[in-house]
Amino acid sequence: MAELTTLESLLEMGFDRNRAEKAVANTGNQGIEQAMDWLMEHENDPDIDEPYVPPVGNVMGGEAGSQSTTDQPSLADTAEGTAGGDGSYDVDDESAREPLSEDEKLDQVRRLEELMRVKQAERRERERAEELEREKQRRRQGQELQHIRQKLQDDDMKKLSDQRRKEKMEDKMARQRVKDKIARDREERAQKFGGGVPPSTAASSQPALPSPSSPTSHGPPPTKKEYDESRIQVRLLDGSTITAVFKAQEPLAAVRVYVQVNGNTPEGQDFTLLSPYPRNVYTELDMEKPLKELGLVPSAVLVVIKK
Repeated sequence: MAELTTLESLLEMGFDRNRAEKAVANTGNQGIEQAMDWLMEHENDPDIDEPYVPPVGNVMGGEAGSQSTTDQPSLADTAEGTAGGDGSYDVDDESAREPLSEDEKLDQVRRLEELMRVKQAERRERERAEELEREKQRRRQGQELQHIRQKLQDDDMKKLSDQRRKEKMEDKMARQRVKDKIARDREERAQKFGGGVPPSTAASSQPALPSPSSPTSHGPPPTKKEYDESRIQVRLLDGSTITAVFKAQEPLAAVRVYVQVNGNTPEGQDFTLLSPYPRNVYTELDMEKPLKELGLVPSAVLVVIKK
């Protein structure tokens, strides 16, 4: 019993003649399995259904150059009469070929269809394995990307934490410098006065000079005394008082810093100062002015109020 050729087998299985001829030509007429593999791999090619044009001089089953171009057989005739790996016969033995009965053709077609189903199943399994591998790769890339994002976020949080810690330390050091300065000023004043009464107190304890309008006064009026220090008493929010001596040229802000450090003002409480007689609430602009310019020399009483 003769076997169907590759081209015949493909046509019996329902493949388009143009596709079948391309499969036979591109696999070198090496057999039905190679042709089916080629068709399954190239079934989605955009030019799969374009008419097949055999290359010039490419004739299967004949010797190139031994015949003219006009004498070359067609691809279908060549495929049907060329000896190959699928059991087809040679052109010279065409007379020895016996025609296949319908049952034989159906039997061969069933075997080929079963072979195609097996190959399609193998192809689906291979594609499924490739898709699983691509999914694993996508997941690995997603995890790596998430890890990178988390690391960047952690680095940003660490930088922010370090910045806040640095700011707190600088603020603490600034407060400590103010405390040290106040302590040094206090020691300098104590050493200067030797534990005695400050000049402002001594001046206030002296007897009052007679008024120029007094009938008993004689001579020109006394010159106004210049004070270089001021004794400030501050009444806090809880009613207690603290007293300190400041330079006459120190700004009012020095008094506020002294209250922040030595008073009982709650942490973070914003406050300002006022003078009760005459009543005057000091602004941020006043905080930069010297005590002497604000009329707080040689002594004054200030009150702490909430903003």
